[in-house]
Amino acid sequence: MSQALHPMLNIAIKAARAAGAIINRASLDIERLQVTAKSHNDFVTEVDQAAEQAIIDTILEAYPGHGILAEESGRSQGAKHSEYVWIIDPLDGTTNFIHGFPVYAVSIALAYRGQVQQAVVYDPTRNDLFYASKGKGAYLNDRRIRVSKRTRMLESLIGTGFPFRKGDNFQRYMKMFEEVMVQCAGLRRPGAASLDLCYVAAGYLDGFFETGLSPWDVAAGSLMITEAGGLVGNFTGEPDFLYQREILAGSPRIYGQLVKTLAPYTRVIAETAAAAEGEPSESGKAPRGGRAGRDAVQAGGAVDATDVDAHDAALEALKAATAAPQPEAEPVAPKRTRITASAKAAELASGLGDGSSTPNQASHQAPRGRDDAPF
Repeated sequence: MSQALHPMLNIAIKAARAAGAIINRASLDIERLQVTAKSHNDFVTEVDQAAEQAIIDTILEAYPGHGILAEESGRSQGAKHSEYVWIIDPLDGTTNFIHGFPVYAVSIALAYRGQVQQAVVYDPTRNDLFYASKGKGAYLNDRRIRVSKRTRMLESLIGTGFPFRKGDNFQRYMKMFEEVMVQCAGLRRPGAASLDLCYVAAGYLDGFFETGLSPWDVAAGSLMITEAGGLVGNFTGEPDFLYQREILAGSPRIYGQLVKTLAPYTRVIAETAAAAEGEPSESGKAPRGGRAGRDAVQAGGAVDATDVDAHDAALEALKAATAAPQPEAEPVAPKRTRITASAKAAELASGLGDGSSTPNQASHQAPRGRDDAPF
């Protein structure tokens, strides 16, 4: 590496390469792998587990006081209440891997008080190493990467991911697929979200959207996007995406156009509206509306480490929903006034607001000081 990397990023790179070596060795004899189905179309192999343990061992050897949030083992290892949490997907694209389709990656992110600060995504088949430190830019191997400069959807290549779990609302996705497809030059579905996000950061793709993803699928890739000059959020364009199971990313101009197309399909607004009417939200989590939602957005869209219990409860609800998803109702067009500037202005003018900043204002006015990461 030509530049000096942060020590924690160096540990993440060391861990990712160790996991990649395990994956590459196993890929030479895929037929001997023992494959277990966690749920319909959701698989795990002993390679996932061995790679994950190699990552965790490398991290905890260097930072024994840090927390771990991993796809296969959850939070069973590491410190439970640390402000530092490593978010790990040891093999993103397991289905591709067990079929010999060479699109999969190791994804490792380090969050400090809920904000991703370091990120590594390693593609072992191509020996491609994507890495980023907050405020230091995003890199592929030793080359700085930037999002594409395309501004027109008609010229853009968009990445996505298909619903694959039993109970997923495929009809809802097909409506999104159709709306985006007619606007762009093409849609691609490689099958590893962490790599898809890195490809947006590198300018190979101009945008990306998917539903049903977990924090370990998107944490590292999301930092790549922002450090490469792109934008990432949920379907309404807000930065609250890590635990919302929907993500949208792209270069700034393409991102804005995708928000207009995908906002009617968001779950975030629908859940907030249901909670306002006294109904339980679809995912079983507390909605992100009101003051709490604005505070979460101000914190960067992730759960603050000072509220670890709520963070873990949200994660458990997410994992339960993944393991046993419930059939979704047909999408009902949300009341878009909930996210428009005019509606927010009307709310404040009528005295219904609490005087706090709107989400967009909060994201620009978040105070810096004691919560800043010491990087």
